[in-house]
Formats: sequence, structure tokens, C-alpha cells
Amino acid sequence: MTEYQTISNIRQPRPDEKGAGRTAAATKEALIKAVSLRKDYDGHLALKGLDLQIAPGEIYCLLGANGAGKSTTINLFLDFIKPTSGQAFINGFDVQEHSTETKKFLAYIPEIVMLYRNLTGLENLRYFSGLAGHDHYTDADLRSFLNEAGLPKDAPDRRVGGYSKGMRQKVGIAIALAKQAKVLLLDEPTSGLDPKASNEFSELLLKLSQEGVSILMATHDLFRAKETGTRVGIMRHGELVDDLFTEDIGHADLERLYLEHMHD
Repeated sequence: MTEYQTISNIRQPRPDEKGAGRTAAATKEALIKAVSLRKDYDGHLALKGLDLQIAPGEIYCLLGANGAGKSTTINLFLDFIKPTSGQAFINGFDVQEHSTETKKFLAYIPEIVMLYRNLTGLENLRYFSGLAGHDHYTDADLRSFLNEAGLPKDAPDRRVGGYSKGMRQKVGIAIALAKQAKVLLLDEPTSGLDPKASNEFSELLLKLSQEGVSILMATHDLFRAKETGTRVGIMRHGELVDDLFTEDIGHADLERLYLEHMHD
């Protein structure tokens, strides 16, 4: 079985009528929403009036060169930085006005998941889930989350310092599961992963999507965006220049469109 077949086989079945799934998604309240979101740094425009809505169960992949505004967008939703103007919403809450509240609903997985190297995977999960207010979990509960995230069965009791990057990302997914996150924000999560680990990570995202989690992922990986994403946005110089459904475009056409935008 090829990598392509593995991913395709776990996709949700699409409605027979073209566009029916989009109508259903459009009727759901967006869990991730940007309204005229703008960010300037001392005269440099990092994000230009972004308008975006991501419904429950959608996986939205942001493509673009370095400096295009992908990470800026995610950092604004995390309230790591403040917008120059506009608003960012998580689960209906304005991120600026309700920063603490919005963090209850989301989980964040960066390119390198920051874990305590001297603690085991189980101890890290217990610590971070406790910080999120979920200190009631038993060891069996925590092991169940790690197992669901695909961590090898012998790994939870080993120190994270010996984990591969893919294993660390799986602990990040387990933290999202333990938090019962409705929103998942990811910044280059598959960068540096080998094809097998990258494929496994995509499978986890698709499972979370099927459970109604809204996912926003910044990535350079066009193949992964096409195979995993529900929608794809292309950013250039801080502006969302294209927004399309992945079912409407093939791999070659997506690459061609991306390169056209990069050379405009």
C-alpha cells in the first residue's frame, strides 16, 4: 500500500452531490475566524486585512514562502502578538478581549514541540493537561491519550529527551486530546519528519477533523496540504491571494498555481 492510498483510505466520504458538503460546513459556526486582521511591524506589512472562517471539522492549510504571513496569522490567533487592526476569534471569543478564555479551547503544535526532556512522555502529558485544568485524569486515561495519538506502547515511560521529532509531535497531539481542544493551530508541524512519520501525523489530523476539531496549519508541503486539507489558502506578502477547496484541484495544478503566485 502506498502512502497516498493510506491517507486516502481514511478520508471522510464525500456527499454524492458536488458542493453539498460545503453547504453543510457553511451553516456551522466558525471556530476560527479572522475579520480584517492586519499586522504592521514598524512600517512593514506582515498581514494585510485577512478575512477567514474555518468551520468545525475543516482542515485549512496555509501555504506560502517564508515571510508570507503564515506564522503571523497563527501567532495572532494565539494572542502571542497584537493586531494593528481587525479581530481574531476562537470559538466565538475575541482573542484580544478573552485571551485566557480562548486558550481553553485550543491547542498549539509548533515545528518543535516544547516538552521537558528529563520527564517521561506520561509525566509531560500529566503536567500540561494539569495546567489546562484537567488534573483529574488517571494514569490509565493519560496512557489512553498517548496511545490514541500513536505513541509506541513502550514510549510513555521513557524520557522525552530520547524521543524522535515525530514522537514529540504525537505527545503534542495527546495534549490536544487531553485538553479536549476544539481548535488546533499548527506551524510547520511536519517539517523534518520522514515520510512515514509525516503520513502518521496526517492520519491523526484527519481523525481529529472527523471529531469536529477545526484545524489551521501553516505548511510548505503542497502534497500534505492537498492530501490532508479540506481547504488550501496561498499567502504572498501578507495577503491571502487564493482560497480553494482541495477536492477541486489536483496535485500538479496546485503546484502550478502556487508557483504562479510566487512569481507574480
